[in-house]
Amino acid sequence: MTPATRLPPPTPRLRKVQPWVWRTQILLADYLPLLLMAVLAGGTWWLVKNTPLVEAPTETAAVRHEPDYRMTNFEVQRIGADGRLRVQVAGAELRHYPDTDTVEIDRARVRAIAPDGSLAIAEARRAVSNGDGSDMQLIGDVRLRRLAAGSGEDAPAQLEVRGEFVQALLNSEILRSHLPVTIRQGGSTLRAQNFEYQHLSGQLSFTGKSQGEISSRSPR
Repeated sequence: MTPATRLPPPTPRLRKVQPWVWRTQILLADYLPLLLMAVLAGGTWWLVKNTPLVEAPTETAAVRHEPDYRMTNFEVQRIGADGRLRVQVAGAELRHYPDTDTVEIDRARVRAIAPDGSLAIAEARRAVSNGDGSDMQLIGDVRLRRLAAGSGEDAPAQLEVRGEFVQALLNSEILRSHLPVTIRQGGSTLRAQNFEYQHLSGQLSFTGKSQGEISSRSPR
């Protein structure tokens, strides 16, 4: 009887590990667009510029950097054609400056609801924008979150971006920051010196020193 020949064990195939920055970019590509929409949707509050003033000035006065009107503890909503709430903008106080045609909001909060029901929330101590809302800056304790459809606002965020400054450019659809930010997605965390997300191309880029912890779990 011929003894059985023992074959050598198969050589394990090594899985190619992609650079963690590249993997983070792939993970975030599906989540940042809604956050961008939430920030840019804040332009809906420019509708309040049509609010009539109580008294119109009778004489032409020298232009000074003073607000021509204020709104306190306000909330502006945009309803879609289907009757559902799409965007909600709120804040402690809104001020419009006619000399620069800019709007400032204290304790700004923007909620944007996507057609699939997922929710994006943008919060900051202060928001500053030009008159048409094409350039908006979130300043101080900025927090951007994307939540799954049907989840409450206290649920764990699918994606969270935190920092001291985030700028949104409407015409070019760019979300960026020149200051350090922390980005969390699932069990992964990225700390970057700055970032820029270009929605038209889907490109997410970082420059400067970055550190990341990538979870082995696949995002749900």
